[in-house]
Amino acid sequence: MQTQVKAWGNSQGIRLSKDILQEANVEINDMLEVKVSDGMIMLVKTFRHQKLEERAEKFGGKLNLDGEYEWDKPEGREVW
Repeated sequence: MQTQVKAWGNSQGIRLSKDILQEANVEINDMLEVKVSDGMIMLVKTFRHQKLEERAEKFGGKLNLDGEYEWDKPEGREVW
């Protein structure tokens, strides 16, 4: 894919297609680290820890931790 550097206010920017972003597993508002090496510009997705609530949203709902839950019988030396 080729893209062109364009003026964006007082800066410059490039646009990346949705297909490219999906292939790189990059979503809107993800943070990318910019590295320059030997005349090449590299964009690297940084790791960001998510809160438990953010993780739960990816699985279809809000987290409900308002009570006690039975997880099953002890497997090892858990104290009950």
